[in-house]
Amino acid sequence: MCASECAAMPAAASAETEPRPHIPGDPGIWVLISGDLAIFSLFFVVFLYYRGLNIELFAASQARLNQAFGALNTLLMLSSSWFVALSVRGARQSMRRMTALGFGLAFLCGVAFAIVKIFEYGEKLRAGITPSTNDFFMYYYVFTGIHLGHVLIGMGVLAGLGLYSRGGGFDARMVRNLETGASFWHLVDLLWIVLFALLYLLR
Repeated sequence: MCASECAAMPAAASAETEPRPHIPGDPGIWVLISGDLAIFSLFFVVFLYYRGLNIELFAASQARLNQAFGALNTLLMLSSSWFVALSVRGARQSMRRMTALGFGLAFLCGVAFAIVKIFEYGEKLRAGITPSTNDFFMYYYVFTGIHLGHVLIGMGVLAGLGLYSRGGGFDARMVRNLETGASFWHLVDLLWIVLFALLYLLR
């Protein structure tokens, strides 16, 4: 009797300690994310509509974008999301150093992204390309500018998460707070992936 009960106890304890599937972060962040995605989806539909009206102009303007800058920023955003995911994983395992380091590296990726985007804007402006050049570049500056604003906000979030995680004490509430900030950064990454495809790659 005792043998069977004792054998069952480790399995039950293991089941209790295993993380259960859940929506990461506070529900409020998903309201914000859903609203942001709805707005950007409208932007994308408008872009595609006007592109369809003047495919030649949009294709010729797209050819003037710096593909290397776009690809580099895509790599930076994907890397930053990976670092953030590692941080959240570290928090769930109470690994303070891994958590803080991941947020710090993601923050540096955000800094690099902003620097690359500033260089790209400078390149366009020196060539005389402004938002008033044509419809494509108007959308390019507006969409990437709004996204850059998201990046800057996200960098503030990442810096706060890094400082917040330095103290350790990864209870359920703290992990949820870290997941909330991480979810916002993943949104920033997702938006850039779609922008990169629409502005730089769509043929």
